[in-house]
Amino acid sequence: METMIAEADTAVDGYTVLEDSPRPEGVLAKERLDPVVAAARDGDPEAVQALLRLIKPTVVRYCRARIGGRDLSYLSADDVAQEVCLAVLKVLPSYQDRGGSFLYLVRAIAANKVADAFRSVARDRSKPVPELPDRPLGGNEPENHVLELDLGARLARLLALLPPLHQDILSLRIIVGLSANETAEALGISAGNVRITQFRALTKLRGMIGEF
Repeated sequence: METMIAEADTAVDGYTVLEDSPRPEGVLAKERLDPVVAAARDGDPEAVQALLRLIKPTVVRYCRARIGGRDLSYLSADDVAQEVCLAVLKVLPSYQDRGGSFLYLVRAIAANKVADAFRSVARDRSKPVPELPDRPLGGNEPENHVLELDLGARLARLLALLPPLHQDILSLRIIVGLSANETAEALGISAGNVRITQFRALTKLRGMIGEF
């Protein structure tokens, strides 16, 4: 278990977890994640710590991909990721392994939390929702910065036009960096389906870019 634990910089409900850290290939595969989940579910504090360290980088990247740099009623993508981790901890004691992947549960919770964040904005449209990146402006090239903002905003709008499954697959595969097998486990579909859908989503996205 010690090999799964690294230096931490963020706390979640008494546990410290990483925001952004390198993830060894395949570390979220079911056969490697299941023993950690089982030990964490049984109350092993070290296992809970290890589980949070394993899933937090993925959750953060997923939320950032779906929300971007927008503040949703003062709730940032990282705030939503924090809520996801808290929700995972809450359901962990009652989690039962029925042959599926724990990643499926994590992704479902993350998707629900992101949807809740967008719904909270829809209920209060009096609050402005800025379309700004979550990194400070650097350098003395305002023209390039404006171009980057415009390109990022256009890409986000185009992604939002894709079907939800296409959005999830592109987010998990390209932005989060999951393998096809890990993405399949997170979405409850086959790896072959992930690859086919990813190809179709990218093809559709390229066509949409050409139209704009």
